[in-house]
Amino acid sequence: MSSEVKTLTQSSSLAENSTLFEKAKPHAELIAALLSGVLIAAGWLLDKNELATASIVTYIIAFIIGGFAKAKEGIEETIANKELNVEMLMIFAAIGSCLIGYWTEGAILIFIFAVSGAMETYTMNKSHKEISALMELQPEQALRINDGYEEKIHVSELVIGDFILVKPGERIPSDGKIAKGHTTIDEAAITGESIPVSKDKEDAVFAGTVNLNGAITVEITKPNSETLFQKIIQLVQSAQSEKSPSQLFIEKFEGTYVKVILTVVVLMMFLPHFLLGWSWMETFYRAMILLVVASPCALVASIMPATLSAISNGARHGILFKGGVHLENLSHLKAIAFDKTGTLTKGKPEVTDIIAADCVSSEEVLLIAASIESHSTHPLANAIVNYAKKTLDKALITPERMEDVPGWGVKASLLEDEWKIGKASFVGLEAAENFSNGALERMACQGKTVVFVQKNDEIAGLIALQDVVREETKKAIDQLKTQGIYTIMLTGDSQKTGKAIAKEAHLDDFIAECLPENKVEHLKKLKETHSNVAMVGDGINDAPALATANVGIAMGEGSDVALETADVVLMKNDLPRISDAIQLSKRMNRIIKQNVVFSITVIMFLIASNFLQFVDLPFGVIAHEGSTILVILNSLRLLKS
Repeated sequence: MSSEVKTLTQSSSLAENSTLFEKAKPHAELIAALLSGVLIAAGWLLDKNELATASIVTYIIAFIIGGFAKAKEGIEETIANKELNVEMLMIFAAIGSCLIGYWTEGAILIFIFAVSGAMETYTMNKSHKEISALMELQPEQALRINDGYEEKIHVSELVIGDFILVKPGERIPSDGKIAKGHTTIDEAAITGESIPVSKDKEDAVFAGTVNLNGAITVEITKPNSETLFQKIIQLVQSAQSEKSPSQLFIEKFEGTYVKVILTVVVLMMFLPHFLLGWSWMETFYRAMILLVVASPCALVASIMPATLSAISNGARHGILFKGGVHLENLSHLKAIAFDKTGTLTKGKPEVTDIIAADCVSSEEVLLIAASIESHSTHPLANAIVNYAKKTLDKALITPERMEDVPGWGVKASLLEDEWKIGKASFVGLEAAENFSNGALERMACQGKTVVFVQKNDEIAGLIALQDVVREETKKAIDQLKTQGIYTIMLTGDSQKTGKAIAKEAHLDDFIAECLPENKVEHLKKLKETHSNVAMVGDGINDAPALATANVGIAMGEGSDVALETADVVLMKNDLPRISDAIQLSKRMNRIIKQNVVFSITVIMFLIASNFLQFVDLPFGVIAHEGSTILVILNSLRLLKS
């Protein structure tokens, strides 16, 4: 019995140790750096107490512990790229310091370099945190309903057409639509919107969102690997691996710069002795200081931490960048072209006006139209029926006879009357144009589609519908205008509709009757006049234009092709986020410039001070490595909203 208890205790202890190790793993570099710092302090105390051998041994251990990660990284990259790098410069500088007896300075160099490396790793981990946090939100199991029986399965086993039960308080495991029940869902994990959304039958639901108050049956509409949730993860991962032009330039520059510095250091080991009369000790000492202070650590760290922090910030606010290059380009935009349907507008027609003849009421016109159109699948018919259900308390009436007239409208017998519902020509063009003092022309000028309702050869009324402008569109366009950006709409709609929508949305200009290839042509012309142009769209027909633009921006609820083609995705279809993304890009570029100017200034100052013999090794180490830490801290400011 006691041996069993002992075994259980050992197993429990191993499990605890394993958990502690997993928790400590992300902070391994920082722990190593701090342990190195403790050993350096111990070495310094031993040296003060004239225990030179013990002091040197302690310093060597500090070198190994603190410098192992960076040394390994430097050696591996040098072998892989066949080119020296900053890490190798630091190794040479530390070894050189020891060779001339400056063990403390060499150890401090390794310590501060290790701390700056740990901070870079922290930045990387921070940028991955949104992905990790998001991945943890997706349930691993789902409750599938099969022939009335419930079974728990892994989400990877779900296929399109499966039905799952999601209880109150549970997270939805995969994308689908509600087949049964109604509830309120917290979609903050996907959209960033804190206000829960009411959902009813046929409404779409997304993996990772929380079902708040009602049991619902969900029909799976997408494989687990293609959910909106997975797309977010893939987009952010892709963005973190892609480097901006500035970062690529710095990396190319680093290799050449390191070679030049090493050449100058080798020359400095000899020339000052013969030309300036310096002692051999002073000459070698100054060469080692040059090796330290001329290393471009801060310059190399000027861009990547800033880019990763900005990408992380954007992901947290529903703006997904597919790479640093696109984030960098946003700040240079001079013009933005917008698709209309589903981008500036909601993408679904809505009833805006009902005008009835003197002999009937507008309620009767709507009731008759909805009763007849409820048997049609046309988008305009659906819009009329939905509007009637929201505004009328009466039940719809079933027509006695109904005939569809393709391209024109529908005929029906209802309540012993003959009805026609359709375009102006279907009910008589002249009568339609004269109805209600030319209401047809007025509505058309406002970009609205008009459906006429005729009763026994007399026009009873009209219903005007329009794909209405999103509530946030005007705000978004106004924000872009204050940033000096030219805005234009490219739409396949008629001139009248285009003009009405452009005016309502506060756009600078519009181009109507655009086919997908026309959009590409117009974008090329815009690029000629404005240099840097973005395209915002959501449909398959927008994909060529998104690819042509300097920056393609897709709406999160858009087609898969648009999402794949775009460089930036607005997860919540929130147009004002474009302005936020541009501001974030400008902040990032501003911080990168600050970092680059600061790091170059520090390097030049320290090199000049070394030649004038004003700076010694300890100060050179602290000033140089301190500048690297300051640059990383400055980049981390981009994590804040």
